[in-house]
Amino acid sequence: MGPQVEKSPAAISAISLPITGMNCASCVGRVEAELKKVDGVEEVAVNLASERAEIRSSAQLEHNALVRAVEKAGYSVPVATTELAIEGMSCASCVGRVERALRAVPGVVEANVNLATERASIRGNADTETLVAAVAGAGYTARQLDRSREDAEESETRKDAEQAGLKRDLALAAILTLPVFAIEMGSHVVPAVHHFVTETIGLQLSWYIQFALASLVLFGPGLRFFRQGVPALLRGAPDMNSLVALGTAAAWGYSVVATFFSGALPPGTTNVYYEAAAVIVTLILFGRFLEARAKGRTSQAIQRLVGLQARTARVRREGKAVEIAIGEVQPGDVVEVRPGERVPVDGDVLEGHSYIDESMITGEPIPVAKTAGSAVVGGTVNQKGALAITATAVGGATVLSQIIRMVEQAQGSKLPIQTLVDKVTLWFVPAVIGAALVTFLVWFLAGPSPALTFALVSAVAVLIIACPCAMGLATPTSIMVGTGRGAEMGVLFRKGEALQLLKDAAVVAVDKTGTLTEGKPALTDLELAEGFERGAVLAAVAAVEERSEHPIARAIVEAAAAGGLELPAITGFESVTGFGVRAEADGVAVEIGADRYMSKLGLDVTAFADTAARLGDEGKSPLYAAIGGKLAAIVAVADPVKEETPAAIAALHELGLKVAMITGDNKRTADAIARQLGIDEVVAEVLPEGKVEAVKALKGEYGKLAFVGDGINDAPALAEADVGIAIGTGTDIAIEAADVVLMSGSLKGVPNAIALSQATIRNIKQNLFWAFAYNTALIPVAAGALYPALGVQLSPVFAAGAMALSSVFVLGNALRLRTFGTSADTEQRSSPSPLQAA
Repeated sequence: MGPQVEKSPAAISAISLPITGMNCASCVGRVEAELKKVDGVEEVAVNLASERAEIRSSAQLEHNALVRAVEKAGYSVPVATTELAIEGMSCASCVGRVERALRAVPGVVEANVNLATERASIRGNADTETLVAAVAGAGYTARQLDRSREDAEESETRKDAEQAGLKRDLALAAILTLPVFAIEMGSHVVPAVHHFVTETIGLQLSWYIQFALASLVLFGPGLRFFRQGVPALLRGAPDMNSLVALGTAAAWGYSVVATFFSGALPPGTTNVYYEAAAVIVTLILFGRFLEARAKGRTSQAIQRLVGLQARTARVRREGKAVEIAIGEVQPGDVVEVRPGERVPVDGDVLEGHSYIDESMITGEPIPVAKTAGSAVVGGTVNQKGALAITATAVGGATVLSQIIRMVEQAQGSKLPIQTLVDKVTLWFVPAVIGAALVTFLVWFLAGPSPALTFALVSAVAVLIIACPCAMGLATPTSIMVGTGRGAEMGVLFRKGEALQLLKDAAVVAVDKTGTLTEGKPALTDLELAEGFERGAVLAAVAAVEERSEHPIARAIVEAAAAGGLELPAITGFESVTGFGVRAEADGVAVEIGADRYMSKLGLDVTAFADTAARLGDEGKSPLYAAIGGKLAAIVAVADPVKEETPAAIAALHELGLKVAMITGDNKRTADAIARQLGIDEVVAEVLPEGKVEAVKALKGEYGKLAFVGDGINDAPALAEADVGIAIGTGTDIAIEAADVVLMSGSLKGVPNAIALSQATIRNIKQNLFWAFAYNTALIPVAAGALYPALGVQLSPVFAAGAMALSSVFVLGNALRLRTFGTSADTEQRSSPSPLQAA
């Protein structure tokens, strides 16, 4: 399985760029707009929840140009740290030459080279290829160390620091805001408080106290809103921070005028709104803090996957086992794995026997036996035996690394449903500022006395309540949680778009061999004539068939081996053309063939007539065995249906889907399997290129189609389908052509994937409804639409609380997807669940 590629033949390069400073959907629009202006950029998807931009291009992109575009939009790309292993250095002057070469690379902030460890640590925004080329230009060899786990921990540390900073600022803001709120709001609500304030400290002194405390809140914990919001406003690209800065500055500024220059205000309008400014900052910081916590939880699936990667490996070097960093393991190294340890890299077992828990890859809980020659996957857990494995894939080439990359790409992708959201939110903040301005003018020119007070309160409420955080988070958070949950279940969405398309599938087309069935012939039936014993008959038949090269013969021999049978000695083997084979087993004649061979031998097969009819109905061709001149048994070999297939087909039917089978097998066999499994439609006897035509025909008849396959000949059909689903045990080329990969190799992953798609899109629609309905409904309320009829005017304080609540609601709703398929998922329990088949 490889990294995500396009289905088109053109080579597409993808760059994932971390971005800091984004707060809302309008931020996403600004960053995307600037990045799209960079020469060579063909496609950009910025994800607010993961704080990353996924940039695609068929041309070579200059990393620094992308960074400059992000900075031009008013945001920043955090300085990355790259670790290189340097070969060829022998003295301090070598260190100096390498450092100078690295520091000359555009975008490098700092470069330090260590001669003892032969490593270079580079801080900056230069791409790895450029750094490696710079080292080569200085006369040395460099390669990137695999630091995926360290990078994840570094990212986690940064997020923890951000969360800790928010918590500290929130606590400080709350402590400073509480007295302001108690003095001002308490005076309005409780007459006794008003009397106490006026009689003890006096009204003017209370305003001075509120001014001091509110100013500390705004220009202490609340300074972040001004630092980001004001420059964005001056660039003509206002964001959420701009709304908060405008609203709080308006409330604070008006209050300052009322406190120190009251004569400048019209009579009856001398009021202060320090509590509004301070409480708004505190509530929005509270919402930000909850968002930071929730956003951290959305990426826990990736964190868990990264956590499965081993830090070190025990490698045989010069006859001894040496523990080295995982990034230094090379393909071909022999790695020792002790009982209970994680397998550090992908490889093949060289020595030993054990069972390995592969549930983190396949979702299947039963450990798998591993002996010499067996393939093992990095990150899986060895059980009781000790193994020595030959490393075949290390670093970013391992299955686990590719799974992490696939999940990250899916999480960073943009669904079709988000296109409209982006178009709306790009203009949403300027529209809100316009609405606030109109609100102010209407109240000021046509409102009741004191008009200026009403105008200010309503305009600030509009600015605060309309912050589009919920809109920006609605789609990406659901995608992150949904794709992460899928990975935990062994369902990998290689492309996020499949999440939306899969839910619309009306028909699931399935390849037969290797998908519905095991993919290789096996002995399925052996019925004996009276007087014969199973073990003796099977051993004799297997001994004769061992001399044959037919696949059916191989299946009979494997069945005897699985039963631990000892085969008799064979003499006089002969192939009877058109009839069967014969030989002597320990001196006893054994003849195996079709019914016509038995007739030729003068043997009557009517005793097995009922069994032969049943086998025919099942699409199996029966063989007969005669031993010592007597009819001994009827035998059938077929490609058996996988144990979980019937339940998976039933689960698809429960979801209301049609199931079609496309196969190159003969129609009789295909029809028999279809009857057995309840498959709705059969397309049989098709060549690989005919599968594409079959997919097109089914799409024309039913609509959206998902195709499930596992072989090289399935790749064109996987690409033609609306959603291609590859069985993970299949070939790399089939997986490359697919949109969804089932790591378990089990068909039961198909209904799981479809049900997860339906749950995720349902979750996104709930989020979008809440975000848009909330803003649509409450902006008029904030503007004062209810005042003429009900005398109700929304306070900016309540507007801030409602705004924070909307984002927390969206994040909380998205996090419900983490329980998909578990007993805690009440939404899934209340409807037919395909997971019961799992």
